[in-house]
Amino acid sequence: MANIRRIEGKNGTSYKITVTTGRDSNKKQVRHYMTWHPPKKMTDRQIEKTLEDVARDFEREIEQGYIADDRQTFDKYAEYVFKLKAAEGAKHKTIESYRNLMQRISPELGYRKLKDIRPAHLNNFYIALAEPGLRKDSGKAKAKPGLHEKIREAYPSHKAFAKVAEVSPATVDSACKGKIISEATARKIAEAFSVKPESLFTILRDETPLSNKTILEYHRCIHAVLEQAAKEMLVPYNAADKANPPKVAPHEVNYFQPAQVLAILNALESEPPKWFKWKVFTHLLIVTGCRRGEIAGLKWKNVDLVNGKLRIDCTLLYSKGQGIYENATKTGDVRNLTIPAETVALLEDYKKWWDDLKKKNGDRWFGSDYVFVQDDGKPIDPNSITRWLSRFSARHGLPHINPHAFRHTAASAMTKRKLDPVTVSKRLGHSRVSTTMDIYSHLFEEADAEASETIADVLLRAK
Repeated sequence: MANIRRIEGKNGTSYKITVTTGRDSNKKQVRHYMTWHPPKKMTDRQIEKTLEDVARDFEREIEQGYIADDRQTFDKYAEYVFKLKAAEGAKHKTIESYRNLMQRISPELGYRKLKDIRPAHLNNFYIALAEPGLRKDSGKAKAKPGLHEKIREAYPSHKAFAKVAEVSPATVDSACKGKIISEATARKIAEAFSVKPESLFTILRDETPLSNKTILEYHRCIHAVLEQAAKEMLVPYNAADKANPPKVAPHEVNYFQPAQVLAILNALESEPPKWFKWKVFTHLLIVTGCRRGEIAGLKWKNVDLVNGKLRIDCTLLYSKGQGIYENATKTGDVRNLTIPAETVALLEDYKKWWDDLKKKNGDRWFGSDYVFVQDDGKPIDPNSITRWLSRFSARHGLPHINPHAFRHTAASAMTKRKLDPVTVSKRLGHSRVSTTMDIYSHLFEEADAEASETIADVLLRAK
């Protein structure tokens, strides 16, 4: 039976309900508490009747395993969930992403008790996220006239000033030429002169609202936390299941036409020898359909030039907290890919280039077996290829190149040759064939239409 105690306080009358459920390992009684505040207009009879119902429901929830913990806030429980997921093997980047999302979630939901969170709280949060001006660290700045003169009055060179401001000399040069730099960098330059950024720069803020896709990421983080609370029966249901996050329109797959790939290959041939590494990296993106991290994580021990095979068994990732690190592939699979003779010949030449780089470094060489390395042999940041391709496309007047577009291009090439979805899925390293069909359904529909015409030509139109 629940014990009910009436409490008279500054804010009126309330009732403390206590339910005892046996003893713990130290032989102390286990008690659960809740406080109920009756609405002001209730009569004594109504209070008595409602209080009985509230106490009965509270006792029933405890018997069924729903233990209301008035001290358990969303913030504290979220940190427990993230640690739990890390222990279960969740990827570091996923946990890091959750913690970054909590920077906006905490002010809105962090202080709330798990049992008090309702779908309306989440819906209001999603609406607020869609308002303009919420983007962080996306501000840009443009120097006002006279920055160069101001620097030269106080310092002998841009390089000397850059050292004091803790920015690169190239960035100082760009700022002085009136080019757009980040707001964070502008603040560093202003701090070196002990003035406010607005006195030296025009601040250009990005007022664009967060995209529906980004808002959906916040929803998924909240859902993951409340889902664990529901599993542990701390709440009777996951409020995020009943909320209304924004819908995200299907993403249009971006891939290159054969003529565009040919233009990219021709442009790669004209690149100077110092970019040979990136030429080979881009070539592998084109012919394998692999993710950029999988190519960055490729090791020579997994390159079989005799039989023309690559073994894809890991991926390289980068995060601010951990730097460059190796992880399993996105789906945890290991796959062996056949490569064409042209790729084998290119890799043979590249191996000689790689061995020569190692020899030149001598004791400075880091000693890794990665195919693609920094100048001292250390593994590369997978973001490096994205930055290089952006500059490469600008140099040659090509459309902006996203490394992932080569993956979609490989899928397009395979479907146009009537390869079945299972083969395409295995080549791309999807966990399920249905994933391949969902992403590339329009490509398979086009291939199916061509197959239909082929059948008709042979069987119906022969005469």
